Amino acid sequence: MNPVAVLGALAAYFGLLCAIARITGRRSDDAAWFRGNRSSPWYVVAFGMVGTSLSGVTFLSVPGDVGTKAFSYLQILLGNLVGYGVVALVLVPLFYRLDLTSIYGYLGKRLGVWAYRTGAGFFLVSRVVGASFRLFLVALVFGLILERMGLEVPFALPVALSILLIFLYTRKGGIRTVVWTDTLQTTFLLLAAALTVLRILLELDLSLPRIGEVLSGSARADVWVTDWSDGHHWFKDILFGAFLAICMTGLDQDLMQKNLTCRSATESARNVYCFSVVYVVTSALFLVLGFLLYHYGETRGLLSLEEGRLSLLDASTGEWTDYGKRTDHLYPVLALDHLGGLVALTFVLGLVAAAYSSADSALAALTTSFCVDFLGFERGGRTEEERRRLRGRAQSGFALLLFLVILVFDRLGEGSVVGSLFKAAQYTYGPLLGMFAFGLLTTRRTRDSWTPLVCLVAPVLVWLLSRFLLLEGFEIGYLALPINGALTFAGLWLFSRGRRRCRESVGIAGGGS
Repeated sequence: MNPVAVLGALAAYFGLLCAIARITGRRSDDAAWFRGNRSSPWYVVAFGMVGTSLSGVTFLSVPGDVGTKAFSYLQILLGNLVGYGVVALVLVPLFYRLDLTSIYGYLGKRLGVWAYRTGAGFFLVSRVVGASFRLFLVALVFGLILERMGLEVPFALPVALSILLIFLYTRKGGIRTVVWTDTLQTTFLLLAAALTVLRILLELDLSLPRIGEVLSGSARADVWVTDWSDGHHWFKDILFGAFLAICMTGLDQDLMQKNLTCRSATESARNVYCFSVVYVVTSALFLVLGFLLYHYGETRGLLSLEEGRLSLLDASTGEWTDYGKRTDHLYPVLALDHLGGLVALTFVLGLVAAAYSSADSALAALTTSFCVDFLGFERGGRTEEERRRLRGRAQSGFALLLFLVILVFDRLGEGSVVGSLFKAAQYTYGPLLGMFAFGLLTTRRTRDSWTPLVCLVAPVLVWLLSRFLLLEGFEIGYLALPINGALTFAGLWLFSRGRRRCRESVGIAGGGS
């Protein structure tokens, strides 16, 4: 890997991002920063959202997970399609009808101010954790790249550099910039994966029909998990996939903020349908990429996988390196050391694109939620200059918070990042699922001040239940998310009274208004 070529390509890439940011950041007020002036073409949003949803986690962790979990990730993807249908049919029309900037404004209208702040607070925790996982993974590989270039640097340096660059090009334009930069980044992400697959096919002299034969003859291509006690039983994964799509897209300010930049609810729903199909197909192709990486590594004697522990041959020293259960290293090591300069270069660009396509929108969404939900930007009372200054401080604060959380995860992390991300999502998104479900499916009125307690107790009960069942030989797996949501729903019902008939009762059960 030529260091000069890599640095030149990265400089050119960041130059493109800055050029887009400069164009889209002109005359950027709150309406542009938070909502993109509701003028984004739906197909641009759909394509950019693919990169945001895939992120560095899919780019690195999904191919690596094929070694230990085969193609069982397809079970989750099938559930995703169901969840995206709910988002397009129910949530998108609702949020447009209420003309929301922050989607948690619905909770304030339907349930009360405590529910509103609790929902926004859980989003902040969820997105900080999720973005940190994604950036951690990418910073880890950046460190690996620097090592290959002969540079020994502390882990904190690539982390700080990554976050600083994201901050700089999103500072002025906010979500309006992110919509367009993510389109560029999705292109590079998919290009990197495609060139890697092509290179492996040429190296192993494999044709497309031959790939089908190799897949059908390998246990690594198995999709269905039929052991009910297994945490990845097909029913658990499909159900989790549906709720995951609802929570991490429909109830997440990050992705919904992009949807809400479309011109109308119809265009936004069209965007969700288009995005969901492309996302699921692309994710499935990353599974095929993972299979081919393992097949190539084993055929060439470059890797060993025993009891879930990955070892890879170091091209420079000829010695084996044990990466433990962090199978995320499979793709970067093979791409950087064994698949040639072009693949190495496009891999670096794809990795940067994968990281930034999710992290830039996360930083914008965190800033939006904090400014709108906690600082009350939409209530007025501040000049444009005051709002701009507060917005900048909030964005800087979240950038620093992401940096610190990533350093903590570096100390504690073990295993695949995609697994860690999904585990975190079960506990942070469960209360959001329960609150929105209660608002949409009932007309009852909550005792609003009890909402924070209910939303804190539900995840604790789920954790205790999972520990108890594990001792009994049953792994609850991804059922934790719907159970968490159900417990939150039940708690809100317990502390509710009567029927609420008012304009803010816009749920399904209430018939809308």
